[in-house]
Amino acid sequence: MQDPSRKAGSIGTELVQGLNSTDPAVKEKTVAETEKRLHDQENSKEEESKTVVNRTVINTHDMANAEAVNADGFLAILEKDAKERAKRRKRNERLANALKEKGNDAFRKGDYVIAIQRYTEGLEKLKDKQELYTNRAQAYLKMQEYEKAIDDCEWALKCNEKCIKAYFIMGKAHLALKHYSESRQCYEKILETDPQKESLFKDCMNEVNLEEKRMKDEERAMKELQSGELAALSVKELLQKLERPDQNILYYTGGIRLLTGAMKDCTEQTLFRTNNGFSILKDNDIVRRGFCAERKNTAEVDLSVSLLFLWQAVCTGNEENQRLLLTCPDVNAQLPKLLSSGVPEIQKETLALISLYSENENGRRLLVRHQDLTKWLQILMTFVNSSDARASSAMNILSDLNVEERFKIQSRALLSTDVLPLFTQLLTSAKLVNQAALARCIGIMGNLCGDVAIRMQMAECKECWQACLKLVDECFDVSTPKYQECLFAVLGLMMNLLLESNVIIQHFAVDISGRCMSLLREKDGRIVTRAIGVLSRILPVSSSAVEEVVKGGVVKKMIKFLKAGGQITSNYSIRTLSICTRSNRQAQEDLVKSDKNFSVLLKLLESENEVTVGNAAFCLGQCLVVPGAATSLLNSNVVMILLKCAGGDATRTSVQENAAIALGKLCVAEPRHIVQLRKLNGLAILNSSMKYVHSI
Repeated sequence: MQDPSRKAGSIGTELVQGLNSTDPAVKEKTVAETEKRLHDQENSKEEESKTVVNRTVINTHDMANAEAVNADGFLAILEKDAKERAKRRKRNERLANALKEKGNDAFRKGDYVIAIQRYTEGLEKLKDKQELYTNRAQAYLKMQEYEKAIDDCEWALKCNEKCIKAYFIMGKAHLALKHYSESRQCYEKILETDPQKESLFKDCMNEVNLEEKRMKDEERAMKELQSGELAALSVKELLQKLERPDQNILYYTGGIRLLTGAMKDCTEQTLFRTNNGFSILKDNDIVRRGFCAERKNTAEVDLSVSLLFLWQAVCTGNEENQRLLLTCPDVNAQLPKLLSSGVPEIQKETLALISLYSENENGRRLLVRHQDLTKWLQILMTFVNSSDARASSAMNILSDLNVEERFKIQSRALLSTDVLPLFTQLLTSAKLVNQAALARCIGIMGNLCGDVAIRMQMAECKECWQACLKLVDECFDVSTPKYQECLFAVLGLMMNLLLESNVIIQHFAVDISGRCMSLLREKDGRIVTRAIGVLSRILPVSSSAVEEVVKGGVVKKMIKFLKAGGQITSNYSIRTLSICTRSNRQAQEDLVKSDKNFSVLLKLLESENEVTVGNAAFCLGQCLVVPGAATSLLNSNVVMILLKCAGGDATRTSVQENAAIALGKLCVAEPRHIVQLRKLNGLAILNSSMKYVHSI
């Protein structure tokens, strides 16, 4: 039988020889075997802390001297080596992190050469640190060393195949090299790795598409220019003439108008861009001074209008030109000033230019990215005072911007101080402004209330509520179609604001509900529906408001509207009834009188709308306390209907609960209903509902 110690020594010798082998395959196999034996040894000792050997960095130094030791001794050496390497790695990790921070600091300062040096030094300490590769790649990208950036991203992905930053930078580098297909593949990997990055993916893919289109347009334009096409030559020549210095302002205005007329299609737009057309303001002092002058004379107004015409012609359907225009510092700074200039011609063409951006998603993104939109809500709202097409254009732009979350966020800043005072002024001056534009403006503000922060500010504005009520009052006096649209819009705004609850709303509750009661006489069904909607949201905050509307005959009116039908109107009406009957005995009695044998409520209980069913069951349950109410239902199928609702599978538990409570109250108020309940085997549901009945 072979001596175990001799066998162990033989194994140790084989391992040492394998580690010293020049054959990579043999060496790799030996490393794996060594790891396994070390791991087995650690398990047998049941140590609290176990050392994992990194197979890529096993130290074979002086291993040749280990031939004489047994397997236990050899593995002990490896264990000691692993601990030493762990210490070295910790030390190197600290050094690498410190170098990374130094590199980041240099990067922020724009010193990309130093940043690259520090990241490289960090990688010398720790070769598998992903962040150092991606940070260095970002610096290479800034240095326009795109191939090196791609190489670093590939190394980062070897460290972490799900590194989104690596795919992003690599996509940028490929795009700069005009490798459009490879760039798209990188961005597709981002979405594949993290589906939540869809917005980033769309932005990146859009950038690739625009860049590819830009290159193709420029290649085509250059061919036409080289072939001697007259239109192409005309654009270049006109731009050259505009470069002449110290000419009269009328000279430049005339040249700009000729250039505008030369913009026939994408080719001319591209030639304008490639021949530095966007540098007109930067390179020409006379043009820039005229365009940027705060108080413009007639010649400067003509120049500014001509430039706005030109940019419309240059940017229509051309997203690259749109981007370049917004990156011109003078244009960027002047747009809000032009809108506020008070010069109708300039305002009109500025609005037309901005509309090119706001009408499509990419254009809006350019606006929110390059423009500070903080004051735009206030500026555009002032056009409600205009009696011409400017008002409509301004409202179109606001409607378009409303879909952008960043616009809403920026609009919060000046809402209380600048926007709401202007808005309340417009509401209280409805007779003096453009009513069609005012209606749209109110609707836009109502949509902005989808932002909770904006809605809270508006709902807490006492002046805003007062202005809304004043507008409602004026609409009674001036019943024209335009005023009706304003009334419709303001009711929608009030409904949205009533999603909040505060002391200001409670203060105005009686006034608001009183106005709504008056509006129930309106012939316009849309206004009636919204008036009921406002009632359904204002009544829960004020018992005084409930008392007033009940005295005003709200129950009878709601029953009338419920009989007429209409899903939205019915939803609001039954909710209003449920609020009134919850705590007001007069409302309960009025409902019993108005809805003979509960025919309306019974019909609603069979509705497909769960909210309607739940509220109808609640109303019925509340009204069964009225003497004779339960008896009037003896010859109806109310028990079967309530059982169906109580035992059904509605997603809203309030449906089952309200139906069960109504069923219990029905049997308590009129025991003869129990006979029908027994026939339908519904006693179990009744018993389960009694806990609700006893708690009431």
